[in-house]
Amino acid sequence: MNRFSTLLLALALSTGPASLALADTPGADWMPADQVKQKLMAAGYTSITEFEADDGHWEGEGVKNGVKMQFHAAPKTGAILSEKPDK
Repeated sequence: MNRFSTLLLALALSTGPASLALADTPGADWMPADQVKQKLMAAGYTSITEFEADDGHWEGEGVKNGVKMQFHAAPKTGAILSEKPDK
């Protein structure tokens, strides 16, 4: 392995996990989690069982119309971007 490859490997190992952790942290301009949960409840969810920031949006699981659902919500508005039955 040449010096350049060694340097790239060292850089990837030292910064990789840190950058992944940042992707799962709500941004400063994101709607607070409690407000997003309120919007989900207003949209028909009767419970929210899992909820987290992931890949640039809010995501989680809950119960809507008696069906366990997975959802994604917009980070800044809390609007539901997608939802589907959880299998």
